[in-house]
Amino acid sequence: MSKKFFISLAIIVHVVCSVSLAASLQARQNKGKSTIQRMGAVDTQLFDDNWLFSRFGLQADGTSVPEPGNLQNTEIDDSSWKKLDLPHDWAIEGPFRIELTGETGKLPFKGIGWYRKYFTIPDGDAGKQFFLDFDGAMAYAQIWLNGQYVGTWPYGYNSFRMDLTPFVKIGQKNVVAVRLDTEKWDSRWYPGAGIYRHVWMIKTNPVHVAHWGTYITTPVVSDKSATIKMAVTIDNQEESSVVATVNTQIFELDGNNKPGMKVASFNQSQVKIDAKGNATTATVTTIKSPKRWDLISPNRYLAKTTISVDGKVVDTYNTPFGIRTLEFTARNGFLLNGRRVEIKGTCNHHDLGALGTAINTSALRRQLTILKDMGCNSLRTSHNPPAPELLELADQMGFLVWDEAFDCWKNGKKKNDYNKLYDDWHEKDLKALIHRDRNHPSVFIWSIGNEVIDQRDVEMTKHLADIVRGEDPTRPVSNGYNDPDGGRESGAVVALDIMGVNYFFNQQPKWDIDPRYANKPTIGSETSSCVSSRGEYFFDTEYKNWQITSYDSAKPGWGCTPDDQFRTNATFPHLLGEYVWTGFDYLGEPTPYNSDETNLLNFRNDPSKRAELEKKMNELRKNKAPSRSSYFGIVDLAGFPKDRFYLYQSHWRPDLPMVHILPHWNWVERIGQITPVHVYTSGDEAELFLNGKSLGRKVKQAGRDFRLVWDSVKYEPGIVKVVAYKNGKQWATNEVRTTGTAVKLYLTADRNTISSNEADLAYITVKVQDASGLTVPRTHPLIKFKVEGPGEIVATDNGDATSFVPFQSHEREAFNGMAVVIVKAKKGSKGTFKVIASSDGLDDGIVMLRAK
Repeated sequence: MSKKFFISLAIIVHVVCSVSLAASLQARQNKGKSTIQRMGAVDTQLFDDNWLFSRFGLQADGTSVPEPGNLQNTEIDDSSWKKLDLPHDWAIEGPFRIELTGETGKLPFKGIGWYRKYFTIPDGDAGKQFFLDFDGAMAYAQIWLNGQYVGTWPYGYNSFRMDLTPFVKIGQKNVVAVRLDTEKWDSRWYPGAGIYRHVWMIKTNPVHVAHWGTYITTPVVSDKSATIKMAVTIDNQEESSVVATVNTQIFELDGNNKPGMKVASFNQSQVKIDAKGNATTATVTTIKSPKRWDLISPNRYLAKTTISVDGKVVDTYNTPFGIRTLEFTARNGFLLNGRRVEIKGTCNHHDLGALGTAINTSALRRQLTILKDMGCNSLRTSHNPPAPELLELADQMGFLVWDEAFDCWKNGKKKNDYNKLYDDWHEKDLKALIHRDRNHPSVFIWSIGNEVIDQRDVEMTKHLADIVRGEDPTRPVSNGYNDPDGGRESGAVVALDIMGVNYFFNQQPKWDIDPRYANKPTIGSETSSCVSSRGEYFFDTEYKNWQITSYDSAKPGWGCTPDDQFRTNATFPHLLGEYVWTGFDYLGEPTPYNSDETNLLNFRNDPSKRAELEKKMNELRKNKAPSRSSYFGIVDLAGFPKDRFYLYQSHWRPDLPMVHILPHWNWVERIGQITPVHVYTSGDEAELFLNGKSLGRKVKQAGRDFRLVWDSVKYEPGIVKVVAYKNGKQWATNEVRTTGTAVKLYLTADRNTISSNEADLAYITVKVQDASGLTVPRTHPLIKFKVEGPGEIVATDNGDATSFVPFQSHEREAFNGMAVVIVKAKKGSKGTFKVIASSDGLDDGIVMLRAK
């Protein structure tokens, strides 16, 4: 480890981060496809359109279709194959099948998928190099061009590059073929299937910046100046050696990726590169009065690098980056740019709910916007490399990212998970992750694993951590432990810079006095695991009808309520913070209605709890639980906040005047019965009223109370009102009312103008309302959706974890008074279109959108 990593028993990191992804600075449109901005090689084209697809092996209905041979050949009949654009998840269309396992969402993701695409390289591109960059393909990708084998990359979450140059036919029709196989891939959650992220065609001259070939760091940062070091790796595909000249200029970069004022330049450098080889050159410059990247002001810069040979520019490469300092301490927490920041993070799997795993930037931005509103400032990419779009948005929106590589190492949790790849691929996969992401300002921790079976293995932990440090010594390395005692007792944690603990904090005082770990920062890599169903409230149990009460009290045996975790954080203020499991509901892992045996690993040191859980799982297998998505989310699968959202908001945004009441107040069957009322507020006390009568004023005790509870309220129809106070002054008010009968549907869109391409989406919320415009809870009418004009429906959802209605359906029941419909503009169309929701006995809901 670099000695400069430790100063005064603290881990200090001074970093400038760059986004060296293979894509162009200029926004490009590919036949009406999304205007997607990426940085990197200038001549980059989105390669998503006009693919052909066919599925073999296991089918969606459980039957099997034999896989023909030689599907990679140029002369095969693919005229009957499905025409589609990427990104594509072949399993999200379902159908949901009750006999499939709930842990992977009861969706038929296992199969063998073939993709083919025809394209032509113009005569004018003769002599160039051609690459395909895959952002992710699930799984065991094999690529051919014109019938010739190009290469493979098995790990479905990683990004990778394939060199097409030896097999390209200039001026003629080419065909690329991709084979994916998820039949031999096992998962603990829904992994998706297919080329579910973007693909890019990169054209370069023989001498060019290598794949992810720029790396920027800052050894010294102050308010007056930042010292910037930049390493540029250059490939030479020529038959003879060359001398390359490297020039780099630095510009300010705005939030729309547009360069502004020039602020610095690197000195010109020259490097000799052997034939068919590569070489790296490093240079240093200074930016005066640097604008730092921060959570509030995510300032960035752009380094524009040109490569010249014999006086002619042969390559231009754009690298955005941000300047910031990181400091991790065991006693004073985490400091960003010298300011202490408590990590208020969430873990999230990679699916986008009704869209499956097919990446969509507008959908992902919606998720991050919701999390930001809650007060979330950090994201853990559990438990795999994320889509590049997540890091790009985190850079722009001001999120810190815990970037994670693996869910297992050599010993697997499932028969066919990463354990099958570890020996041959772990170093290549880990380096690919680091090289792709090491320059994002948002990335501040590397994670080599999560709850791995090998977490006590000292040698393996050190080996993986050393790989990371060899590629990027500027950030700390961590691991998520569900056996933190074992990891510390074995000494494996010595190899890490930060100890990540999943749930088990009761031993923290012992760890703090262990001389090996007294100066080891600790973070809650997974916390709480509270479970709930939006709008469901139970008074005599926490679980009913495959749903879970929304009083935010239910949790699995290894978990705790959010309040308990907040108390833990207050008890151990030197912890860096927490990552809640999870921000959003996701497909698969429907705990507690989940029979996944890997849950037993959370009780490896508690035989009695292990036996209790195993008994419950055996019962679930017999009953065939219908649950197909998780209950862990603070926000449900449709993107609607649960009550817990406001509990976290009240704690994570203490300066935001807010107060939230639960439950709803439609309980005709409970007149005269005790119906507890809970209040979440950023204030420090509150008074509750029922139909104008005060039910008392309650005060929160700092570090102990995180909700206020009136547990003896007797239900009567009417109005429950709360007035919150802070420092003795009125802070916020809220109320819930007994509603009238449902009479109408009301629609609101998260945006009213969208681009006329297939990737820009609008999310339209549907509420079942009474005549006064109040949402009527406990209503589940069947809603039919249609579009008039140049728009179309992509998917629908309602947040119900037990619904087997396909997401592509244009009909869906509301779940506790709400549903969502996702729409897009028809490809290449412009103009206004109308989205209509209708249901028997209710007035239609209508919203207008414009495609531009």
